[in-house]
Amino acid sequence: MEITVSTAEKLGLRPEEFELIKRILGRTPNFTELSAYSVMWSEHCSYKNSIKWLKTLPRDGSRLLVKAGEENAGLVDIGDGYAVVFKIESHNHPSAIEPFQGAATGVGGIHRDIFTMGARPIASLNSLRFGNLKEDKTQHLLSGVVHGIGHYGNCFGVPTVGGEIYFEDCYHTNPLVNAMSVGIVKIGQTVSATAAGVGNPVFIVGSATGKDGMGGAAFASADITENSIEDLPAVQVGDPFQEKKLLEACLEVIPTGALVGMQDMGAAGIICSTSETSAKGGVGMKIDLEKVPTRQKNMKAWELLLSESQERMLMIVHKGREAEVQGIFEKWDLPCSQIGEVTDDGMLRFYMNGELEAEVPAESLVLGGGAPVYHRDYTEPKYFSKIKSFNPNKIPVPDDLKDVAEKIISIPNIANKRWIYNQYDSMVGTGNTSINQPSDAAIVWAKEANKGLAVTTDCNSRYVFANPLQGGMMAVAEAARNIVCSGGTPLGVTNCLNFGNPYDPEVYYQFVYALKGMGEACKKFDTPVTGGNVSFYNQSPDGPVYPTPTIGMVGLLENINDKMTLDFKEEGDIIFLVGKSSNDINSSEYLHKICGVEYSPAPKFDLDEEYAMQQKIAGLIKRKVIASAHDVSEGGLFVTLIESSFNNKLGFDVVANDYKLRKDAMWFGEAQSRVVVSVNPLNLEVFKKVMGTHPYEELGVVTNGTVEVDGMYWGTILEWKEKYDTAIETYMNHYLAE
Repeated sequence: MEITVSTAEKLGLRPEEFELIKRILGRTPNFTELSAYSVMWSEHCSYKNSIKWLKTLPRDGSRLLVKAGEENAGLVDIGDGYAVVFKIESHNHPSAIEPFQGAATGVGGIHRDIFTMGARPIASLNSLRFGNLKEDKTQHLLSGVVHGIGHYGNCFGVPTVGGEIYFEDCYHTNPLVNAMSVGIVKIGQTVSATAAGVGNPVFIVGSATGKDGMGGAAFASADITENSIEDLPAVQVGDPFQEKKLLEACLEVIPTGALVGMQDMGAAGIICSTSETSAKGGVGMKIDLEKVPTRQKNMKAWELLLSESQERMLMIVHKGREAEVQGIFEKWDLPCSQIGEVTDDGMLRFYMNGELEAEVPAESLVLGGGAPVYHRDYTEPKYFSKIKSFNPNKIPVPDDLKDVAEKIISIPNIANKRWIYNQYDSMVGTGNTSINQPSDAAIVWAKEANKGLAVTTDCNSRYVFANPLQGGMMAVAEAARNIVCSGGTPLGVTNCLNFGNPYDPEVYYQFVYALKGMGEACKKFDTPVTGGNVSFYNQSPDGPVYPTPTIGMVGLLENINDKMTLDFKEEGDIIFLVGKSSNDINSSEYLHKICGVEYSPAPKFDLDEEYAMQQKIAGLIKRKVIASAHDVSEGGLFVTLIESSFNNKLGFDVVANDYKLRKDAMWFGEAQSRVVVSVNPLNLEVFKKVMGTHPYEELGVVTNGTVEVDGMYWGTILEWKEKYDTAIETYMNHYLAE
């Protein structure tokens, strides 16, 4: 077969990249070699269009035990000899084509990133984006994705403890499915994804290899079109029970000391794991592909190299200790086959029945090695002119605020997500339990360290669309705010950067400025970026999705009893708003969904003001002055109040104090840096003393179940709860009944 630039382009490589490969090899690559470069130099694996800006994010911190990108996931010291390991990644393109398996294997893959480092996963989260929930396609995708996440996580035995979900038209063709895993490990018992020691044997362990997932990395580096269904083989097939056995076998092997290094086989399969471990260790490998256990006959060399079959690991073992490793995997009834050995010249040589099929330098395939790095042009998006021309004074203040409030709490972005989370098991596992009390971040007990972890995923992509720089800051700030409101101290960030096509200068502008904003906020909150994932090409012929830099954040509670919940506790408690009310309806759910305004600026936000507010909330919680804390976010102040009331079936009687404010801005605006707290009257003086000169205002009191706003009776909390609880399931129950 003659290999030409046309061959390369069909594999997703650019002409200049084909020429670079020829220079690296000193010859024209064969098809197997070209296929290897096509996946390893895809955006999904190489970050060739993003690495320049990723390196600008803060990646150092006193608690970080490895720098971002050094290992499969972030590793952060939580004290007493333990560390938390966490990461978030996307599985967007597979989920768009086959939602159940796409989402399920996304969960499986992110858990492997955690236990390949020697940590036991204890919690799972997700961040999801879909189109309009009224549409059959959205209902189909939502049903499949949620089923896939629940199936894999529940069967694997790791609780799904939190997440977020939004519904916007721009995600109609290209949904976003981001999965996060959090694990615990004893410091000193981690494993590196490194190969070393000439002559050391290389093993593949776990499931047999098939043709599923072929070219998935390249598939994830292309726009979604109406013909993408033809790429269905690129979607992997997962087996959570097989992964559970793999987890236990790997965690049993690690303490033996028989391992040199270990790397999971996710995107790009064998070629990725062999090249990354070899390049990191400055070594090469000789691999005999016919020794790879397969579940399909007559697989070609390039198919074996690129397959993304799930539940597999690459292990480099100390020579002479092969039997120990094989014995453990035999005990767990898992394939464990030696497929090669470490060499000293930095070359990867793949043989098939004695025939050399591919010979490439390991370093040339990987990020930071030979993979190209691009500096893309970017220009301010044209739609910014529409945002700048928005005039809130042209939006009339509605007469019937109660009617607006009823509509807002039924918007799927705001309404109760119980149809979704009821399919997830939040308590399954090994004793590390979710507290399951309502709080802004999920609280998980890490029994090994006897500490609490506060974990969250956050990003309002509409804010980022309106102002990428400010929106990037706000995504980090909201994550930190949720952790602080739950009693935790933010530790670090993992991010999943979901954007459109990087070759579009306007999309790349969104990317660059969102990262600038994220970096500035991470520095402010001392939350270094420990790693993550870039997902470009979230774009269809209709255009790109909203820029969505999802933030996964982990915080620490030294004593889990210091947790704070969001629910009002007792009738008569006084309700305060910590922070400033603002005459701001920009980019709110109210303005977008109720008033139908597509383009408006991001809500009011000031990073210093946000930081000061969070410090104040942390102090109130530490001194046990407040009974509840719930941040103001989507839907505004009214939604915050109503959500604080549901759990204990209490209500509220509140009044807007500033008559200069628009009433819709007061109750439905989404200005940032605000938290609703409730205070027992006995703690009132201490509360005021702690608050000092920081802005706050008294809103009213907690009632026994009635809702009153500005002196008007708005019904009972049970009536509001019914509307809030049933909005999403009304759509989904209708879909499932058909």
